[in-house]
Amino acid sequence: MSHSHAHGTESDIHPRDKRYQEVRKVTLVGGVINLLLSVFKVTVGYLGNSQSLIADGIHSLSDLLSDAMVIYAAKHGSKAADDDHPYGHGRIETAFTVALGLVLMLVAVGLAWDASIRLFHPETLLHPATITLWIALLSVISKELLYHYTVRVARLIRSKLLEANAWHHRSDAISSVVVIVGIGGTIAGLPYLDAIAAVAVALMIAKIGWELAWESVHELIDTGLEHERVDAIREAIRDFDGVEDQHMLRTRRMGGEALADVHILVDSTLSVSEGHFISETLRRRLIRQFDELRDVLVHIDPEDDEKYQLNVKLPSRKQLLRELEPAWSHLPQMAERLQLTLHYLKGNLVVEVLLPLKCHTGAEQAHALQLALDEVAAGHKSVESICVRYGDALKGC
Repeated sequence: MSHSHAHGTESDIHPRDKRYQEVRKVTLVGGVINLLLSVFKVTVGYLGNSQSLIADGIHSLSDLLSDAMVIYAAKHGSKAADDDHPYGHGRIETAFTVALGLVLMLVAVGLAWDASIRLFHPETLLHPATITLWIALLSVISKELLYHYTVRVARLIRSKLLEANAWHHRSDAISSVVVIVGIGGTIAGLPYLDAIAAVAVALMIAKIGWELAWESVHELIDTGLEHERVDAIREAIRDFDGVEDQHMLRTRRMGGEALADVHILVDSTLSVSEGHFISETLRRRLIRQFDELRDVLVHIDPEDDEKYQLNVKLPSRKQLLRELEPAWSHLPQMAERLQLTLHYLKGNLVVEVLLPLKCHTGAEQAHALQLALDEVAAGHKSVESICVRYGDALKGC
């Protein structure tokens, strides 16, 4: 008898947990850098009389908030579904992102308003000290390095959420370049440039806030994945063994992940168990192949239901047997039947009867039985045909 180990090895860690550890590690590094930069920028900006550096420090603080959001979303958004959240917890990230976007836009309005007042009142314009220029330069270098580190990990673990956060770091580096221009111009004798740079940084913050909020609102109304990603999923489904075609592929975002459902066309003569096998193995393959897919619902179609509509007026098995048994009761072979298979295809109903081999007493008798069943089918408006097969029923399979 095997015994489980008290302490699991690294290989025992679930892939989703490994992914969270990678996200947490790179985001914590970014968070520490953002915290230090925001403190340096705001402090030096205040002491060195640079309004644009203060604005940039708040921009770095927004990156710190996004870092916290990424960690929170990666941890809580990856929780398994429960009774209250049957589709998982991915929308936690979405809700936090909308709130963060709105906060960023409000902060941007305040910064732009203050800078605009200073522009129209020259006596209130600040005169930055040289040290503010060096802090802004340090910000550009550190944030660009942080961008490359984060985006490398994001692409390694195929995390769109982490990649978006990397671009947030790069936006901070770009805003710091604007700050350098503003501070440098003011030191050179153009006092308006620092305030103008503050307005420019505020607009960048507002743009980031708007994009975060707007994209997340689209998630809340079940916006799908990008067309290129959907096409890649569609191609993977078409290439899967047992799938003849696919249609009605739908996706919807859930935080950093997505859900999908699709109808696949399979051979109409397959057993229910083989159809289930194809759908389940396809579902697992797609989840492994496309990192953002949390789950996929695969609907099995024996025919293209965009071309052929299901005839709901056809009888169910129980109802059909009540109607057919009196009609074929005069045929002694039918009392021996082992299995009755119903095929609902192209709006019609085909009945397949399995009889034991002992009922096949010759070609002439088999032909006579088929003719009798053809008469039964002709007398039943819902049945297109009744086919007979001879053999043994499945045993223990």
